[in-house]
Amino acid sequence: MWGSKTFFEGLEGARRRAIYHACGYGDHDLLRPHIGIVNAFNEAAPGHAHLRPLAEAVKAGVWQAGGVPFEFGTISTCGAICVGTKHLRYELVIRDVIAASIEIVATEHLFDGLVLLSSCDSIIPGQILGAARVGVPTIMVTGGPMLPGAFRGRKLVQSEFDEAVLGGAAAGRVAAEDILAMEEVVNPTPGACPLMGTANTMQILAEALGLALPGTSTIPAVWSEKVRAARAAGRRIVEMVQEGQTIREILTLSALRNAAKVDLAIGGSTNAVLHLLAFAQELGIPFRIEEFDSLSRRVPCLCSVIPNGPYDVTDLHAAGGVPAVLLELREVLELEAVTVGGVTVGEVAARAVNRDPRVIRPLADPQNVAGGLAVLWGNLCPKGAICRPSSFKPGMFTFTGRAKVFDSDEAAFQAIRGGEIEGGTVVVVRYEGPAGAPGMREVMLSTDALFGMGLDSSVALITDGRFSGFTRGAAVGHVAPEAMAGGTIALVQDGDTIDLDLPNRRLHLRVSDEELARRRAQWKRPEPKVTQGILAIYAALAGEAQTGAAIHPERGTQR
Repeated sequence: MWGSKTFFEGLEGARRRAIYHACGYGDHDLLRPHIGIVNAFNEAAPGHAHLRPLAEAVKAGVWQAGGVPFEFGTISTCGAICVGTKHLRYELVIRDVIAASIEIVATEHLFDGLVLLSSCDSIIPGQILGAARVGVPTIMVTGGPMLPGAFRGRKLVQSEFDEAVLGGAAAGRVAAEDILAMEEVVNPTPGACPLMGTANTMQILAEALGLALPGTSTIPAVWSEKVRAARAAGRRIVEMVQEGQTIREILTLSALRNAAKVDLAIGGSTNAVLHLLAFAQELGIPFRIEEFDSLSRRVPCLCSVIPNGPYDVTDLHAAGGVPAVLLELREVLELEAVTVGGVTVGEVAARAVNRDPRVIRPLADPQNVAGGLAVLWGNLCPKGAICRPSSFKPGMFTFTGRAKVFDSDEAAFQAIRGGEIEGGTVVVVRYEGPAGAPGMREVMLSTDALFGMGLDSSVALITDGRFSGFTRGAAVGHVAPEAMAGGTIALVQDGDTIDLDLPNRRLHLRVSDEELARRRAQWKRPEPKVTQGILAIYAALAGEAQTGAAIHPERGTQR
């Protein structure tokens, strides 16, 4: 018997039934499984502007299967709106706010199951974190990718447009009239930007974790197939409640390892590392950043999707979507992991077909042998750092340069746009970590400017912040410990020599231990940039990057 039924039966249940009578529900409704529909709809965000019809489809499926749907909202944002402002610091913090909101509503209302509906960046992991805390049966319905734009006979996506605006125009490589023309066509439909950014990475990983019905995460946002998939999810969640299959039975160590392997294979966003680690931290699963280090040496990048190749996520879906990726990875996956579809990962892979090996390459002939992600170690990052080798130019896999240090993304951006950065430089952007930003900002201005100005083959960038999934070039983020915690990155000075050695997974500052000790003795922790509101709470309670950078109460006793 599902949990809510006992709370709504008999005389004791009368007071609860009376509350729902006011919402239009009858006694017959209240003795069925209660399903919370978590909708991240937002008219100001293309990834979430189309979710109302999908929520209605989910609810129809719930009714069809004999359940009762209760839709409620969570906040959502589009980080592209606030790029270039200090407000981008909220984009990771929102994950914890969403998780808390789901924890509160789903627990107070005694829901028997949850359907999560969202499309982008930190919204998806925030919903998964919240559902994991509640622990009831859960299905993820992704909003899907938008269709790609087109400009002068070729595909155009937001990342290329950003690079043109932030760097190409300043370098005289893109004409102003072309930018205005591209603006009109770059985002032709609702949905997540159709490249392998954080949004589509997390949609795909929701399916790889077993939380989305097989084959559904990459269905384009505007296709009728997406509505049918949402209705099917509504029916399936009622079955899961009746079967007693909870999210914690799906989010296992095997599921996390499979998702990490898929992330490596698709050349996914570096932000996925934070989110998978946060799931593990929340559930007490022994899955740590070292797992990515070992897996990255075994699993290459198979998918030639922007920024790793010429194709977009709609091409990936046409090629067979996530099941086809699982098919090509079947030799390295933990095939016994279960999914919300009632089948194992192995069964999903066995039924899959790779319809286009140009988009999803076989394991023996990968798109990039360097892998989709790499964990670096060294005296600059004794607790690790993350990069995406599939976006590096081949000549940048090993690089030595002189440091040019900046204490914010904006300061580095102005120097790059002003022509102050030359080839052979390692741009160091610090105090953008979880506590330093606060909020661990995506260092987007500087990376897009480097690429747009043609410096991505001669300049590297390292930061204690994170990156957009759009980022291309030799960019290393998540440097830990962060500068605000007194990490080595806080001690770097202009002119220091830095070695980036991707094949050997090394990031090293050529400064003696004695000199670093002298600098550390002189270093003083800066005053916090924010002292009130959610950002101050996050700065005080968030874990470090290598643990997922999520809020944990025990952190308050350590700072």
